[in-house]
Amino acid sequence: LERRYPVRLEHFELRQNSGGAGKWQGGEGVVRRLRFLEPMTLSLLTSHRHIPPYGMAGGHPGASGKQWLERADGFRHPLDACTRTEVEAGDLLHLETPGGGGYGFPLD
Repeated sequence: LERRYPVRLEHFELRQNSGGAGKWQGGEGVVRRLRFLEPMTLSLLTSHRHIPPYGMAGGHPGASGKQWLERADGFRHPLDACTRTEVEAGDLLHLETPGGGGYGFPLD
């Protein structure tokens, strides 16, 4: 990623507790933070931002995803699921992908 685009991946981890409960818990989403090193156009095409990923056979839904752009001056700007915006050097994209829905009734 960093060799192809003028960005720095500053953070990457599993999104804890984002998978829905179930006999088989849904998979965890991820958290990424990308710092832009040059002005560029950012385009996002994401899903499950307003409606969480559904569970099946009694499983619970996973956590919805979310994202925002933190400008170099510290201003935080929420981003829609499908958007295009201009970014400047120093801006930071915070992206949280949705967790998967669980399968089967939870065993508790």
